[in-house]
Amino acid sequence: MMRDLLLGLRLAVGGGRMSGSALLRLAMTAFGIALAVAVLLPAAAVHHLAGAQAERKAAIQPVKQPQPGVAPLLTYNWYPSLGDDYVRITAVAPTGENSPVPPGLAKVPAPGELVVSPELAAKLNSAEGGSLKAQLPGHVVGQITWQGVANAADLTAYYGVPAAQIQAEGEDGGKAYGFGVPYTGLGLSAVMLAVILPIAAVLLLPLLIFVTTASRMGAAQRERRLAALRLIGLDSRQVKRVAAAESLVGAVIGLVVGIGFFALLRTFVADILPFGLRIFPEDFVPSWPWVVVIVLLVPGLAVGSALFGLRRTIVEPLGVVRQGKPVRRRMWWRWSITSIGVLLLAGTLLLDRGKGGTGAGLALSAGSVFLLVGVAALLPWLVERIVERLHGGSPSWQLAIRRLQLDSGTASRVVSGLVVVLAGTILIQGVMTSLSSGIKQQTPPDGVAAAPVRVQTTTQHEAEVVKAVSAVPGATGTHPMRNIELMSSAQPAFGVVGDCVALKVQANIGDCADGDAFYVVAPKGGAVPSGRVKLVGHSHGRETIGPEWTVPSNVKIVQSGDTSRASSGEILVTPGALGGIALPESAVAVYVSGTGDPKALMSSVAKAVSPLAWNADVSQSTFLNGAMNRDQQLVDNFRSVLITASLFVLAVAAMSLLMLSIEQISERRRPLAALSAAGVPIGVLARGSLWQTAVPVVVGVVLAVAAGLGLTAPILRLADRPMTIDVPVLLGLAGAAVVAVLLVTGLTMPLLRQVTRLDTLRSE
Repeated sequence: MMRDLLLGLRLAVGGGRMSGSALLRLAMTAFGIALAVAVLLPAAAVHHLAGAQAERKAAIQPVKQPQPGVAPLLTYNWYPSLGDDYVRITAVAPTGENSPVPPGLAKVPAPGELVVSPELAAKLNSAEGGSLKAQLPGHVVGQITWQGVANAADLTAYYGVPAAQIQAEGEDGGKAYGFGVPYTGLGLSAVMLAVILPIAAVLLLPLLIFVTTASRMGAAQRERRLAALRLIGLDSRQVKRVAAAESLVGAVIGLVVGIGFFALLRTFVADILPFGLRIFPEDFVPSWPWVVVIVLLVPGLAVGSALFGLRRTIVEPLGVVRQGKPVRRRMWWRWSITSIGVLLLAGTLLLDRGKGGTGAGLALSAGSVFLLVGVAALLPWLVERIVERLHGGSPSWQLAIRRLQLDSGTASRVVSGLVVVLAGTILIQGVMTSLSSGIKQQTPPDGVAAAPVRVQTTTQHEAEVVKAVSAVPGATGTHPMRNIELMSSAQPAFGVVGDCVALKVQANIGDCADGDAFYVVAPKGGAVPSGRVKLVGHSHGRETIGPEWTVPSNVKIVQSGDTSRASSGEILVTPGALGGIALPESAVAVYVSGTGDPKALMSSVAKAVSPLAWNADVSQSTFLNGAMNRDQQLVDNFRSVLITASLFVLAVAAMSLLMLSIEQISERRRPLAALSAAGVPIGVLARGSLWQTAVPVVVGVVLAVAAGLGLTAPILRLADRPMTIDVPVLLGLAGAAVVAVLLVTGLTMPLLRQVTRLDTLRSE
C-alpha cells in the first residue's frame, strides 16, 4: 500500500508525458482547496467569535446583589452622541478601598479621568479627534483592555466622578458589588438558524463545486496513466490507491496554503470588515472540532471526487472503457423539492400584509431553501431537455449542441452553484432596494439652519445650559424645546413646547408667531385634540404631573410628510399659547443656532457644557435626519458588499468553467485535431466551445432571475413593502455572467490552437 501511495505522489508531481501539465493540475487542485479552506476556516471561527463576545459581555455585567464586606462601586450610565455614533459612558465612584474595579481597568479612574475603549481611542486619535474629545467629559488617561470590552467596535468609556454626584441622581444611579454574571450561551433562535445556515451553505456551494472540479482536472491523462500501470501488473485496487494518492498531494498542499491564508487574514481582519465592524484577532479562532472536520473533509472531498469520477470507468491494461450510455435524468425528485418550496412560499399568501410571526418567518426561510436547492437540481435536467430539442444551425452550433446532448451534466453542475448564489443575490438585492425606498430624506423648511446643534438636558439644568451656550463664540441664539404628554379622557397625545425656530425643526409649520399651536396629522387626516388636558412631563424615566391646559380652538393643521420629524398625532405649541402655565419637569432640548463651521460650533458647545457631564448631551441635530442617513449608508454598504461577494462567487464559477473547458479540450484533442486536419476552421471550433459553455450559463441565469424574483415577492408582501427591482444591478450580474463565458472561451484559445496543430495530430 505504501508503495502504491508513493507512486501516486510521484505521478502527481511529475507524471504524464509533460511535467508542465502535471504541475498545472497540481497547482489548480491546490488553489481550489486553499480557496475553500480560506473560506471555511473563517466560517468556522464565527461561532467562537460570537461565543467569546458573549462571554465577555457576561463578564463585564455588574453584580447588583449586595456582597458581604464589599463596598459598592457607584455607577451611572448615559449615552452621549459622538458624530454619527453613540458612546456608552459609565460614571464610576468608589465608596471604599475594596470597591470592585471594572474588568479591563487597572484601577477606578479618579474624578475627571476618562478611560476609553480601543475603538473610541482610535476615533479620538484620528484627524477629527480634536473636535470629538471636546464632546466627551474629563481627560483621557488610558485604554480599557480587550478583556473589558464585549465587542471590538464598542464605543465605551469609564468616567471618574465624586460619589456625591452619582448619589444626587437617586434611583437612577446604580451600585456594583462585583462584575460577572453566569454565561448562558449564545441562545440562537430557530429562526436565526433557519436563516444563517442556508446562507452559509449557499455561499460555500460554489467553492465545493470548484474543489471537485479542480480535483478531477486532467482525468483523461490520469486514466491513461492508470491503464499503463495496469499493463505493468497493478490490479484495480492498487490503481485506485494510486489515483487517491495523486489527488491527496494537491489537497494537502492546498490545505497548508489555505491555513496560511487564514493566519494572514487574522492579522488584519479588523481593517477589512464592512459596515464598520471590528473584531479582536484573539476571538477570530475556529473551534478545534470544526478544524478537525475541515482538515478531514476538504482533502476527503478531493480524493472522493477523483475516485467517484472512476465509478463508470473500467481501467484495463490496453485502455480505458466508459461504461454504458448516459442515463436519462429523473425529474420527479427535482420537481418535488421545488414544489415544496413553492407551496411553503405560497402558504404565506394566506396571511395578511404586514402580519405574520415566527411561523411565517420559518415558512419563508424553509421555502426559500427548498426553492434554491430545487433550482440547482432542476438546471441539469432543464439543460438536457432543451438541448434534446435543438437541431440544425451553423456548424459551430451543431458541434456545441451535440456535445451537450452527449454530456451536459458536468457543465450544468458547475453552473448550478452560480445559479443558487445569483438567485440569492437577487433576493437580498430586491429586499434591500425595496426597504431602502422607504428611507426618505428630509429637507429643512424655510428659516431653519441646516445643521443646528442640540443639547439634551432636563428642566433643572436648562438655565445652566442656556447660560453656558450663550457665551460660546459664534452662537447666535438658543431655542429650548420641552417634550410633554397631553392626558385626557380621549386618546393621549404627545407634544413639544418651544419657540418658532425649535418647532420648525420638528415640522414645516409655515408662518409662525408666539401664541400659535399646530397639530401634525397623517395624510389621511385625523381628529384634533380639544378641551381640557392635563400636562405630564417625563425625565429620566420619572413621570411628573403638571397643571391642566385648554387646547386652543385655532390649532393649525400641519400635514406629516417627508419634511416632518414630528410623528402624526403630535401637537406643537409655542409658549404664548400656554397662557403662562408652568410646565412640569421634563426633558429639554436646547437648539443652538450659530455661524461658521457646524462641527466647530458643536465642539465649542460641548466644551462649554462639559462640567454638567450626563446632564447635557450635545449632538448635531441636522434636519436631514441622521438616523435616516445612517440607514441609507448601511443599505448602500450592504449592497456594495453583496455585489462584491456575488462577483467573487461569479469569479469562482468562471474558474470552474475554465478548468472544465481545459479538461474537455484536453480529453477531445484527437477529434479536434482530426476536424482541423479535415479543413474545419479554428474559428468554428472556438465558437463551438463558446456555445457549449454559454448555453448552460444562459439557461442558469434565466432560471436564477425567475427564482430570485419569485422569492422576493412573498417576502416583501408579508413585510407590506412595495416591490422595487434594481434593474442596473440585475443586468450587471447577468452581463458579468456573459463576460465570464467570453473570458473563459478566450483563455482556452491557446490550448485549442495547440491541440489542432498538424504535428499534434501526427503525435496522436
